[in-house]
Amino acid sequence: MRTDRDAQLVSALKEARKEHPCYGVRGLREAVEPALRASYGKCYRLCRENGLLQRRRHPHSLTKRNRRDLQSGDLVQRDFTAAKPGVKYLSDITQIQCADGKLYLAAVLDCYDGAIVGFSMKHHMHADLCCDALRDAVSRYGYQQGLILHSDHGSQYTSQEYRSVIAGFGSIRQSMGRTHCCFDNARMESFFATLKKELVYRLHCSGMKRDAVRKTVFRWIETYYNRRRRNTANDHNLPPLVKRARFAVRPLAA
Repeated sequence: MRTDRDAQLVSALKEARKEHPCYGVRGLREAVEPALRASYGKCYRLCRENGLLQRRRHPHSLTKRNRRDLQSGDLVQRDFTAAKPGVKYLSDITQIQCADGKLYLAAVLDCYDGAIVGFSMKHHMHADLCCDALRDAVSRYGYQQGLILHSDHGSQYTSQEYRSVIAGFGSIRQSMGRTHCCFDNARMESFFATLKKELVYRLHCSGMKRDAVRKTVFRWIETYYNRRRRNTANDHNLPPLVKRARFAVRPLAA
């Protein structure tokens, strides 16, 4: 009967919500086994009736431009795609309010699969926060010759310290969008929005100590976002490192 099937679908949607606490309706629908899956409209209605919808919130930009520093041109031009790993990285900073002060996160995202390939968390947002995130990305995932490293014109990214780290790697091209223009670094901003919505706001990190938040963010990025969470920018919505693993074995298959 239809009511029985609807009850099974609701149960499946609830299980999907437990596994993926902040998926939208489309993501929940795709997480349900095909035999139970219904139209988007029906899934939306059932989610609404059973309290499974999510409220959207968006982060704000933090970085400020230092007009005395040397600027770089925009080599990305809002094209946040890449044909292979390590050719186009995005970077930015966000803040998380904790019970004992603010925690700042600098992250580096690979445009090929959306993976967070490097990140750093500190109680301040000085240039070394971004430098450490870049070093983390290069040491763990490397990069291709001529890599484009894109950010905004924030003072951390125009600083001599950050430029010296880039120069030390030899073949990285720095790219910058405009400060306070989220569209020039939209894919990085989208990651931060996901982080805030699915983790920070849901767990009420403002009531947690910085050390606890740091560990929670680390686990969320490394064990959930990179490896298990569906990414709608990837073919078949593959999680970032799943797509990367398939790229790695492609030459062998050929």
